[in-house]
Amino acid sequence: MALYAMTGGATGIGAELRQQLTARGDQVISVDIKEGDVIADLSTAEGRAAAVAGVTELAPDGLDGFIACAGLPPIARPLSLIAQVNYFAVVATVEGLKDLVAKRRGSVLIVSSNSAPMMSADDPFVTACLAGDEAAACAAVEERDGHVAYAGSKRAIVAWMRRNVVAYAKAGVRMNAVAPGITQTPLAESVFEDEELGQSMRDFQASVPWGGMAKPAHIANVMRFMLSEEADFVCGSVFFVDGGSDAMMRNDQF
Repeated sequence: MALYAMTGGATGIGAELRQQLTARGDQVISVDIKEGDVIADLSTAEGRAAAVAGVTELAPDGLDGFIACAGLPPIARPLSLIAQVNYFAVVATVEGLKDLVAKRRGSVLIVSSNSAPMMSADDPFVTACLAGDEAAACAAVEERDGHVAYAGSKRAIVAWMRRNVVAYAKAGVRMNAVAPGITQTPLAESVFEDEELGQSMRDFQASVPWGGMAKPAHIANVMRFMLSEEADFVCGSVFFVDGGSDAMMRNDQF
């Protein structure tokens, strides 16, 4: 039986992955703002510290894996919340739990998005995130829009992951990311209903080469493999699970 910790395990992709893991006999420590084994507001430094402390108390002998799944959609307001939860909370919790995962030579899995490559690596919001300047990142994104906040936070967290893969691997932690496309979750449904972004979501859904949108199980199936022993030696990869959308938009880049 493996022991995992996960943020954002209450709904959507996180809930599906948690169900799959527990169904096979694994234990999952769930961290969420409303319901879970550890209740924490990941938008604040205090909440992130509480999340790390809560997981550490429940798993003193180590973790087989940590999944950073909590995230906010592009319609969240203020936009600074997206930066705080999608980037800074991920970095803080991954770093805070690194040693626990290393105890079992385990795996860290970050949930990014296939929208991440839509942002330039040298965008001021992305660079502020990667510089670790939360105040500057939050100030910069408030002058932009929801797409920049969401895609930029996901671009930044993948870049952070790639920059830290070597050090983590040497410490005994495999670190990878999954990049879902449009997926049938409560967060996605809220964007579909948004007056500003709803039509863009419908247009994007219609363009998916494989057709339609993913179900949470499509994403969780890949995540479960990435956490498994079968994925041993996979480090620093970004798995796109998006029905071919990324290949359609970036067919010469990989």
